[in-house]
Amino acid sequence: MTSRAMKLRSVFLAAALAVTASVSGLAPATATTSLNASQIVADMGAGWNLGNQLEANSNGVPSETAWGLPAVTPALIDKVKAAGFKTVRIPVSYLGYIGAGPNYQINAAWLNRIQQVADYAYQRGLYVLINMHGDGYKTVNGSWLICDSGNQATIKAKYQKVWQQVAARFTGYDQHLVLESMNEEFDGQYGNPTQPCYSNINAYNQIFVDTVRKTGGNNSSRWLLIAGWNTNIDYTTGNYGFTLPTDQFRSSSVPAAEKRIMISVHYYSPWDFAGEENGTITQWGRGAANPAKKSTWGQEDYLDAQLKLVHDAFVAKGYPVVVGEYGAIDKSSFDSANNRYRADFARAIVATSKKYGAATAYWDNGNNGQYGFGLFDRRSYAVTHQGIIDAIMGGLAGR
Repeated sequence: MTSRAMKLRSVFLAAALAVTASVSGLAPATATTSLNASQIVADMGAGWNLGNQLEANSNGVPSETAWGLPAVTPALIDKVKAAGFKTVRIPVSYLGYIGAGPNYQINAAWLNRIQQVADYAYQRGLYVLINMHGDGYKTVNGSWLICDSGNQATIKAKYQKVWQQVAARFTGYDQHLVLESMNEEFDGQYGNPTQPCYSNINAYNQIFVDTVRKTGGNNSSRWLLIAGWNTNIDYTTGNYGFTLPTDQFRSSSVPAAEKRIMISVHYYSPWDFAGEENGTITQWGRGAANPAKKSTWGQEDYLDAQLKLVHDAFVAKGYPVVVGEYGAIDKSSFDSANNRYRADFARAIVATSKKYGAATAYWDNGNNGQYGFGLFDRRSYAVTHQGIIDAIMGGLAGR
């Protein structure tokens, strides 16, 4: 999610990164067998985002506490798992922790911490999705993965080196570990995609796939998650310039008829309900009691049509789809019934995604209260919105 979409605006609370725990890099006790497209989507179950933590930064320097949240602990992941989630998506920024070219070395302590937090979930048998999150946002100090920048040769060299280092850390991990090329990459202007920006996004995806594969080990057959323009469904499925990367360096052990590439999209429609920070639109769906508080678009029929687009474009061709972010902000201070509609929204997205063969990961930014997405208190680990969690699990189960 971009700054436009509620990146928790908090002051910088911790100036130094302290990494003291050892990094294991070990696989869970039991490795999974190789799963095909439909099997891995089913096995991923309900997903949850560890938002506003490893993508947080202060003046371009990553720090997981920079946006007001405490350091991530195994106890938090235990709570997430106990709630029924089987996948944890971990947004990551690198920014000022990338050294100078030509090697573009990632700060060792930061890379260790990324692996350590990933292990909190991975060693508990959860799926883990690791992406490159804030490095492509023009609104972030120190961002560099800018698709309409003129210095593409340098950007692509840097991108390749960073992913080479990250992928090398995870060569021994089994299919519970999925790497994601980028997050909401676009030129920062909301509207139809532009060229050559989209061509550069396609090039980044190709570099990502080739680089990860060449690191060897399980990376040669790992599921890789890629995104089109701003992870927008229309701009990824329509005739706007998106192209699938080739997978020429994939292990020959993968059956020729199977894919090992997933497509990432996000879902926050209608925005006036899901993300707009005011009390005007607080209800959603056919159960809305007050038409004046319900958006004029983006209801169940629109949701169904959007997920059918990704099914027809990708799922039907063997490429799994992950709705890597979805959710609606808390407007219960304006409408006491709002959380009911937030739950309805979440249930419908999960159920419709399952109908069309897609996995989902709820966007949790750790913020509870007005305009927050949080489902857990990251200090006490208490569940803050059991109703939304129940709706997610119900949607997955067909309830």
